[in-house]
Amino acid sequence: MDQPYRYFVGIDWGTQTHRVVLLNLDGRLIEQYDAVHSGEGLRMLVERLRRTTNFHSAEVAIAVEVSWGALVETLVENGFPIFSINPKQVDRFRDRFTVAGAKDDSRGALVLASSLRTDQRSYKRVELDAPEIIRLRELSRFEEELKTELRRTTNRLWQQLHQTLALSPAADDRFVWDLLSQAPMPEKGAKLSRSRLQKILKAHRISKFTIEDAIAILRAPSLVLAAGAAEAASEHVLLLLPQIVLIDQQLRDVGRRIEQILQNCTEEATGDGKTPTDASLILSIPEIGPGIAATLLTEASRPIRERDYQALRCYAGTAPVTKQSAKRKTVSMRQACSARLRQAVYHWSTRSIISDSRSRQQYDQSRASGQHHPRALRGLADRLLRLLISMLKKGEEYNPARRRDHLEVVSLQSASGPFIGEFLAGASVN
Repeated sequence: MDQPYRYFVGIDWGTQTHRVVLLNLDGRLIEQYDAVHSGEGLRMLVERLRRTTNFHSAEVAIAVEVSWGALVETLVENGFPIFSINPKQVDRFRDRFTVAGAKDDSRGALVLASSLRTDQRSYKRVELDAPEIIRLRELSRFEEELKTELRRTTNRLWQQLHQTLALSPAADDRFVWDLLSQAPMPEKGAKLSRSRLQKILKAHRISKFTIEDAIAILRAPSLVLAAGAAEAASEHVLLLLPQIVLIDQQLRDVGRRIEQILQNCTEEATGDGKTPTDASLILSIPEIGPGIAATLLTEASRPIRERDYQALRCYAGTAPVTKQSAKRKTVSMRQACSARLRQAVYHWSTRSIISDSRSRQQYDQSRASGQHHPRALRGLADRLLRLLISMLKKGEEYNPARRRDHLEVVSLQSASGPFIGEFLAGASVN
């Protein structure tokens, strides 16, 4: 098969400059230089590549370690084929050039260009996602950052709470924030009027205890602290509350934006003769909410777009890793995967065993066979991913009545030998 590319470029990505190495079809070094990471610098990089190669952009293959950012998007928009690779694989290719472990920008770019020329199958072609997917990815990741920040800040608030914990053990409860803003010290809490406390309880729809219970807790004897300790803790609480409220407001705003984007994606599927979108198919599964759907669509955009079940289960960490040498064989959990996607699939499978009887049956069968909880949950998640890919291939929304056939295939596969198991693994199930 003829090589479709005439030149191979390796770019060692940097925050300010990128090291560029250009090789010809025979692997001979043509030139190397630095490209500035700016609008003008990237424009000059595109012009120099075209001028030096004197070929069409489609005949110049470029290798990078990242698959996102302004550099990648600029080159893709100008027609250059971009290929990305995991940095761990680049380390293995680097051993071809040095066994001492030496590393620098020029050598890194050279390794990328050379390995792309000889081992293109180890790379993945970069394709830009749709604009709504790109926006959804940024919002989804920012939402996770906000959740982490909110959890960190509320944990600091929790350290300052004493009597209020008897009303709500969670420091991320909005009821607690409102109550603390009215009474940051035990003395003020004991003096809260019945009407004001009733108003707070009503605003947050608190029904787990009565107004009398709340008054009794707030007026109970407080801890005896050193002079000034209560006032210091009160100031700390009052300084933390605005930060917590702001993060909470941003988190809810991001959540609304994510839901709006998903709604716009699903509305494309409405109307006569229109094919359902991936978003509408994913959201048709009852256990999948906006957060899980956004993570699936963004962190696994490539395998979902290509309907690649094997790639999806590797991305999500449900595919086990098998190591075999002579008579020794070990099977372990996959660590090299997307942490965000693994977390989303974990929540999906956890909700499934609670609300879906068939998922619960699969989980119980795995537990009865001796598997511990995480392993049984990964097995269930793996089958749910297979179900998802089948739905996407057929363009059909989730139908719980059709999962009966899927269960029968899974049960038969578990009781069959390797040959039948491999045969059924490729069966079309829903």
